Amino acid sequence: MLTSYAIEYATIDDLQEIVAIYNETIDSRAVTADLEPVTVESRLKWFAEHTPDRRPLWVVRAGENKGAGSANEYGNSVIAWLSFQSFYGRPAYDSTAEISIYISSGYRGKGIGSMLIEQAIASCPRIGVKTMLGFVFGHNAGSLALLRKHGFEQWGLLPQVANLDGTERDLVIMGRRAGSN
Repeated sequence: MLTSYAIEYATIDDLQEIVAIYNETIDSRAVTADLEPVTVESRLKWFAEHTPDRRPLWVVRAGENKGAGSANEYGNSVIAWLSFQSFYGRPAYDSTAEISIYISSGYRGKGIGSMLIEQAIASCPRIGVKTMLGFVFGHNAGSLALLRKHGFEQWGLLPQVANLDGTERDLVIMGRRAGSN
């Protein structure tokens, strides 16, 4: 059986799994600047800031493709997610959004990140986003390569702004205009 994936808008019932995937990345010190796990309660306000029409939050579910003529069956488990987050909180930046992608460890390297970015790019005109940004640690080669693969370029570098257990790390600002290749 082949695994297939479905991208859906997140519901509040998905928040526990969204948080679990996020928390999986903390110990690596390569993906997030959080140093301790976050809680579902601490992410409720963040979740509420997402709406399908302006700042979507999508989840990916995996299922088995049963072949021609069969329905795909997707489990309830969230294996990845992508969020659009407003940038800088001022009205002049309404058409700019930061994207974040988190993929459960067992599903990394399977094209899910590309699938999510392609959906994000295609959705930009509908949600009024003209510029997408990604904030990535300089030592996170995988995420930087994923964004470059989809037309993001380095627009900024903030050297040694993050302290991860006594190691100072760079933050790379990756950007892409929604209509560019």
